Amino acid sequence: MNKQELFAYLESPANEMGLDPIAAHGFLTATVVGKPLPNWLSAFFEGADASVPSEVKDALQAWRQELIDTLKAEQPIELPFDASEEAEDFSEDGDLAAWAIGFVDAMYSDENVDWFDDENTEQDVADLTLPMVVLSGIDEELDEIRSDEMLADMANALEDNITELFLLFHTDD
Repeated sequence: MNKQELFAYLESPANEMGLDPIAAHGFLTATVVGKPLPNWLSAFFEGADASVPSEVKDALQAWRQELIDTLKAEQPIELPFDASEEAEDFSEDGDLAAWAIGFVDAMYSDENVDWFDDENTEQDVADLTLPMVVLSGIDEELDEIRSDEMLADMANALEDNITELFLLFHTDD
């Protein structure tokens, strides 16, 4: 199954528990840059992964590996939407929110994997993931800082923050 076929599946009614392609990219990105998430595939399909065709799971694993390879090649992960200020849609139904929801969903998908459990990196993790949390709109307490200018700044920081998170969790520096 190629990526286009995977996207078609993710957008189809057959994908009852999984995310759409934009949110899937956010989810997979978080599984790559954050702490190891051994059950990421199960979390992606909300525990219903046994009923998902193996070719879909294989395609998701291949896509995730592409993201890993990109970061290991010291290249930024390209976001699946235009993050330029003119193109940004900060609505709850926009691609930016969908991507951020996927990312945050992966961050908190396993109660045994806590991105904030190291006091030496806790503040850095909070700072680097704040744009994802705010852009997702899941924390209503943060609505007061959701001005278009602030959201644009946060959207423009995503690619760098993704790389910084990867370095924070996957290097010794």
